[in-house]
Amino acid sequence: MRTGQGVPAALASGAGRSLTALLTCAMAFSMLQLFLLGALGPRLVDELGISPATLGLTTTIGFGTAAVLSPVGGRIVDRIGPRRSLVALLLVSAGALALIGAASGTGFLLAAVALGGLPQALANPATNKAILAAVVPARRGAVTGMKQSGVQLGAFVAGLPLAALASGVGWRGAVWTASGTALAVAAWAMRALPADPPAKETSLRASLVPRGALAWLAGFSLLLGSGIASVNTYLALFGVQELGMSPSTAGALVAVLGVAGIAGRVGWSKAARPGRAEWLPGWLAAGAVGAALLLAGALLAHPLVWVAATAVGVFAVAGNAVSMVLVMQRAAPGRAGQDSALVSAGFFAGFALGPPVFGALAEAGRYGPGWLLVAAEFAAAGAVAFAWAVRENRPSKAVPA
Repeated sequence: MRTGQGVPAALASGAGRSLTALLTCAMAFSMLQLFLLGALGPRLVDELGISPATLGLTTTIGFGTAAVLSPVGGRIVDRIGPRRSLVALLLVSAGALALIGAASGTGFLLAAVALGGLPQALANPATNKAILAAVVPARRGAVTGMKQSGVQLGAFVAGLPLAALASGVGWRGAVWTASGTALAVAAWAMRALPADPPAKETSLRASLVPRGALAWLAGFSLLLGSGIASVNTYLALFGVQELGMSPSTAGALVAVLGVAGIAGRVGWSKAARPGRAEWLPGWLAAGAVGAALLLAGALLAHPLVWVAATAVGVFAVAGNAVSMVLVMQRAAPGRAGQDSALVSAGFFAGFALGPPVFGALAEAGRYGPGWLLVAAEFAAAGAVAFAWAVRENRPSKAVPA
């Protein structure tokens, strides 16, 4: 495994629990707005008068912005270093959350969500680059799984404590609390991380087309992200509109998904060792198909929704963490940020594309076909992943000289 990805050498001596915790928090805040909009969706629909389709549009705007910015974001991280990138990520996250809390209508809300796309574009490149420099190869899978679980930690926080807080102080107060916490974590990052070296004078022109293994992983991530985004955005609304749950109970569904996602990302990333890791995305996508079918089955047997939320976390959500482990196993020197960004761009594009289609079905009250669509997206992701794994494990045709 290669090291020396252009980050401060001092960072390598400071690897430990504190660094892992900081990277986990950064990942949590990079996508917290997604889970807040999903968990607080029923309140937003009622209080702001937005439609279910518009709720899906918030996800499209945020992740569409992240997908567009990701290739350049990867170059920026490689140029300025992880400390500057992580502090910027947290400050912009705080600003985006503050603006979401101040939103008075659809236009303002969508603009705030678009701003939140920038932290998403920086998150994987910055955290992966830090891990490559700070963590010995034997522990990179475990640390990657832990920091990727930060995204699901954000889902848990949005679905339980912040949703509960919203019941007492209103949804705006809950979002502003999250914003203030992001500022506190930014101050922690400034104190805890060593200064980056001077920014490199390199071109910020980024390759927009992933090649080789990156292309396969980006395609897998696009299809996987389409399904996950639909679940994240509409799970709570599904619980309220179709299963008769209260907003707080429906928010707990998002929290369950988050806890299961933490366990899945940590566990499967530890298992993602060379020779085995290439096959994991396909098997995880197959498990995700079953989870989506359970969501459709919850229309007939409501308790299945809890099993389905757990399965989405264990299988679908874990797939993205494993793909990041695979990227780092193949990262060329100095390209960890760029390579991570290209695969992340596929994931974010999927997040942008999935919810609008699902939202049209949800607005028509057709959640059953919506969950079947998600199952089809996961199945397509699995087909791409298995095709790539077969290609990667094909015996070399090279003839010895």
